[in-house]
Amino acid sequence: MTALLLLHTSPVHVPVFDALRDRNHPGAVLRHLVAPELLDRARAAGPESVAPALRALLAEAGANAGAEAGAGFGAVLVTCSTIGATAESLAPALGVPVLRVDRPMAAAAVRAGTRIAVLATVESTLAPTRELLAEEAGERPVSIRTHLVAGAWERFEAGDTAGYLARVAEAVGAVTDADVIVLAQASMAGAADLVTGTVPVLSSPAPGLAAGLAASLATRSAP
Repeated sequence: MTALLLLHTSPVHVPVFDALRDRNHPGAVLRHLVAPELLDRARAAGPESVAPALRALLAEAGANAGAEAGAGFGAVLVTCSTIGATAESLAPALGVPVLRVDRPMAAAAVRAGTRIAVLATVESTLAPTRELLAEEAGERPVSIRTHLVAGAWERFEAGDTAGYLARVAEAVGAVTDADVIVLAQASMAGAADLVTGTVPVLSSPAPGLAAGLAASLATRSAP
């Protein structure tokens, strides 16, 4: 059965997406590839700097999958928002769809209102997310404000997931004058469950996984 390949820059995402698969897409086949060095490089030298390593990594994954009967993948879902745009640009060379996990979330955000607040816990994610929202908005006028959640990423790196999500939820509660709040990184998704306000809070894993599986199925069904 053709699988969806998920590229992560942290191993914490693997059980998150497996749980979403089990809940919303039972029977779907996911393959996980974890490469934390890509985010380290992107934060140090910019997202474009990871293109050669990312291309080689995905090409190797495709070659390895092709060597195993029935183990190929029909699409790639990149769960790191910082390198998402760079990854999308590699699709023609790889010959399969390459999707960034946050694009469906961005599309939903620009439909939800004109005042969009973006929260991120690493600064390198802010510009790519702003650019993605502007791309999805097209001619629609939107106001995009970005917020870096101070002190959160250090907790994530220390393995303090509860503290990380609590800090993100606190930052969400401090946002005013927004029609919709975007959690820019997949790792932030759990904070949405801790928020009690009335402003919609969007995260990327669930809609991103649905889009990735749809793309993989379309590839498998193509003649």
